[in-house]
Amino acid sequence: MSHFTRVRTALRDPDLLVQALAAVGFTTVEAHDTPQTLYGYLGDARPDRAEVVIRRAHIGRVSNDIGFRRRDDGTFEAVISEYDRRRYDQPWLTKVARAYGHAAALRYAEDNGYEIDSDVLEENGRRRLVLRRYV
Repeated sequence: MSHFTRVRTALRDPDLLVQALAAVGFTTVEAHDTPQTLYGYLGDARPDRAEVVIRRAHIGRVSNDIGFRRRDDGTFEAVISEYDRRRYDQPWLTKVARAYGHAAALRYAEDNGYEIDSDVLEENGRRRLVLRRYV
């Protein structure tokens, strides 16, 4: 039985987090108002709970649930088992954070009357987003 590790993030908005997780390959993500139980690879309930959850069925046969739990300061912390941290490690969390930033920029553009002029993901992993607004 592996234990879950908690990793702090600067992510705050659950809808943007779900969009970011979809952008890195997880299209089936649960978002709840209250923390939900996370399950281990044997289907056993763990004491860990989270509001945003990727169920183990969508991760891999021998994986545990991955969760994002809201902290008192409003940010989410990733709750990832020791086993799954081999694959879903800091570089993966960086990809999630970048996808979150992209989703936040697109939301800002839409909310403030901007149009997307271009949105290019470069080979080095950087994203170039150009917005325009006619006044």
